[in-house]
This record gives sequence, C-alpha cells and structure tokens, in this order.
Amino acid sequence: MFHEKVLSRLTKLPGARALWYRFPAGSVDLRVRYGIFSHPHYAYGVHAAAESAKRLGLPAITVIEFGVAGGRGLTAMANIAAEVGKAAGIQIRVTGFDSGKGMPEASDYRDLPHVWEKGFFEMDEALLRSVLPPGTELVLGQVGDTVPQWMSKKPAPIGFVAFDLDYYSSTKNAFGIFEDPDPALRLPRVHCYFDDTIWPEHACHNEFTGELLAIREFNEQHESRKICPIHLLRHTQIHPASWNDQMYAHHDFAHPLYCRNVTSEGDRHRQLRL
Repeated sequence: MFHEKVLSRLTKLPGARALWYRFPAGSVDLRVRYGIFSHPHYAYGVHAAAESAKRLGLPAITVIEFGVAGGRGLTAMANIAAEVGKAAGIQIRVTGFDSGKGMPEASDYRDLPHVWEKGFFEMDEALLRSVLPPGTELVLGQVGDTVPQWMSKKPAPIGFVAFDLDYYSSTKNAFGIFEDPDPALRLPRVHCYFDDTIWPEHACHNEFTGELLAIREFNEQHESRKICPIHLLRHTQIHPASWNDQMYAHHDFAHPLYCRNVTSEGDRHRQLRL
C-alpha cells in the first residue's frame, strides 16, 4: 500500500507517465491502472473483459473496434490484447470493422453532417494489412451487412467493443453485435468505449443525435439489455481522464452468467475471527 501511494504521487509529476510509457516496466495490471498505454481506454476495456472472462472460467474472448480508418487504434488494440491475454491466460481475438472506403453519405441531421461528411477517414487497406499484428482480423463493408455475417460464424464471446463510427446511423447498425439471441456470443457485461460523445466540441453532442441517440434508442427498444455509462468511473481512477466518461457497459440482465459472482478471493469481505 505504501509503495502505491508513493507511485501515485510520483506519476503526477510532469512527464513521469510519458517516461514510464517509453520504458514500460511493471505488470500489465499495474500499467493498466496507471494508464501507461498509448490507448489507455482500450487497455482498460480489454483488461476488464479478460478479467471478467477469467473469473467466469471462459478460455477466450473477442474484442472489437468499429471504425478502423488508418488503423492506429486497431493496431494498439491488438498489441494490448497480446499483452493482456498472455498475463491473464486468456486467448483474445481482435477484430476491426470498417467500410474500407471512408465515411458514407450522412443519412440526415442525426449523423451530424455539420461535423463529418462522405469520404472522411478513408483507409489505405494494403498499407494497413501490411502493418497489422498477426492474427488481427479486418472485416470490410457496411456494418449493417458485415456484422450479422460475422456473428453467424460464432466467434468467442465478445468482451469489449470500441465504437468509433461517428454517425448515428452507422453506430445503430453496429449495435447488431448485441442482437444475436445466443448469450454465449457475449459476456454478461460487455465493456464499451464510445469515441464520439465528447469531442469535437462543435458537435454539441446530445441524446438526440449521434452515438448518444443510438444508445438511447437501443435502451428504449430492449427490456433486459441496456447500454449504460459506468457510473462515476473517473472517481475510481488513479489518474482521472476524459475517456473515463466515454466508458459504458452493455448489460445482458437475462444472461445465464449475469448473476455469477466474479469478486476475487482477496476482495471478499470477512468478519473478524477471534
């Protein structure tokens, strides 16, 4: 406990965490807690999913990025998954979904066309495939078509999903990832990151447009499944960050494993024994 307090103070010094990132000493668990990754939000989600699967006795999970674009995020996710999987003893499959052609035409105002438009974030597929870590899956096409096709292959349970599709319409189609009736295809709680709920500021994000609208409609349309923000997550973090407010979880309350206790032995409360 003492060294944790010292480390917490040290990492508040300017440049301390950047230096630690350059020389990544320490366990994966420790570096996730201190955000010592290029994409700390991905590290948090992948790690949380792996820990959940491990405590549920599951050998493998799938983590997903919707909206690959240049591939920096997917590459980071694959590298994180390799580290986390090895540390946790869990096989982690990494899949990225993208049109491969940049953003499509906006459907209407709900897609925030004053912020994005057709052709944004076009992918260099050949270059990306040449640099992706081995085993990383890239699924190209409109997500409304590719998601059900991919789900029909019965992948390992989905544990973490990063949504970076910008549009309301694309995000709503991506939620098809949660629609398969087979609960074995997802963890009871799937951690989610929504990139387009804060930035850019001129988007004026609200629950009537964009990703927030897609989330609200999903919740209105489902009784036993909800996508909810992880309440006050930033207050549990050693170094609070804006991404804390972008972390959600898909709850499948009817999932057969939802009520299985996953509290680790060391965290369980005991009465004092005399």
